[in-house]
Amino acid sequence: MALKVKLTKSSAGSSVDQLATIASLGLKKFGSERILQDTPTVRGLVNKVRHLVTAETVQGDAPKVARRKPRKIRARDAARARQAQASKA
Repeated sequence: MALKVKLTKSSAGSSVDQLATIASLGLKKFGSERILQDTPTVRGLVNKVRHLVTAETVQGDAPKVARRKPRKIRARDAARARQAQASKA
């Protein structure tokens, strides 16, 4: 099971606590939505800002987020690969 969370009201004027909760849910702009795992932790976060978001249960699992390396590390790895390829030729 998954939970579909959507930011339906503006977060302008909200407390710092509520803004941090919205950010931790992964909601950035008004109208943005995320599909999250249905866990007690996520339910608690949604409950804290229930006046700003709508949540509904959906079938299936939440998509797995692939972690990306930082840009600096990706650039370094690409440079090393180019250097290794140039040394072979």
